[in-house]
Amino acid sequence: MSKVELYQNAILDAINLGIFVVDGGGKILMWNDWLAKHARVSAEDAVGKSVEQAFAHVPSSAFMAALRNTLQYGLPAVLSNAFHRAPLALFAIDEKEEQQTIHQSITITALQLGDGGRCALIQVSDSSTSIKREKMLRSHSEVLKKDATTDILTGLYNRRFFDEHYKIALGQAIRQKWPMTIFMVDIDYFKQYNDYYGHPAGDKVLCAVAHALKSQLARSSDMLARYGGEEFILILPNMQAEHGMQFAEKLLQAVSALNLPHLKSKAAKNVTISIGLSTYDPSRHREVTALIDAADTALYKAKQQGRNRASYLALDTLISHRIGATVE
Repeated sequence: MSKVELYQNAILDAINLGIFVVDGGGKILMWNDWLAKHARVSAEDAVGKSVEQAFAHVPSSAFMAALRNTLQYGLPAVLSNAFHRAPLALFAIDEKEEQQTIHQSITITALQLGDGGRCALIQVSDSSTSIKREKMLRSHSEVLKKDATTDILTGLYNRRFFDEHYKIALGQAIRQKWPMTIFMVDIDYFKQYNDYYGHPAGDKVLCAVAHALKSQLARSSDMLARYGGEEFILILPNMQAEHGMQFAEKLLQAVSALNLPHLKSKAAKNVTISIGLSTYDPSRHREVTALIDAADTALYKAKQQGRNRASYLALDTLISHRIGATVE
């Protein structure tokens, strides 16, 4: 073997890439060290054999079809990891993952010989690291996205997400011409609860109430968020005003059923909530910006009436009151 051939072989074995050459009859002519390590087949055992015989498992049908097209017609081929995870039986070198097939990206190129014949040069790269990095970045991105829209304590959506979702939900209600009901929920005498039982206990109550409220949602379009402090807000699309009070009663009962003691409450001996609600009906209302204010005013009314109850305020009533106050 000449010095040039020695250099060429040394370079091929040093490359961090699998390289092998297949002749027109499908026999392997060359097999570098990278392939020997990952296929666990030495060059001596691979050269002279067919591709199907050289590997521990028969290559995928997609690889074999691409190889035939290259040998017969000179067509190049690329088998990306996105569509072909592991066409060849190549394994990780790491002892901890020795049984794991590596992700692969494969390029097949035609080599024209001087005698008019044709060979195929196959280059194989390990995509496992890039795949893991991509998964890690995607996971990190999802965590950041969740942190940006989720209340850390309760796991509900936060105020920021609500503000964006509210605009979308309201736009859908207008376009679809269906009603939408908003519920403002407040834990009764929560400050007194924190002062008496302590903030860690208060955090547990917030989580328990959040779970109880969420358990009453039955549709994917229903939305619950922590509005701030001990306040929660719900959006229920396509809910008529008459059904709103029925649903509010279910929320009251769900929280009451928790049976969480609250000795400093003036409403009951256990943790309770007050609810204010209002409904936007596109068949009756043109003004929509006051919907949250109407639910908030209804909540204030429920507190004035003794708490542990729900109060409904028609959107028309609030709008009329505002117009009257402006005229005066």
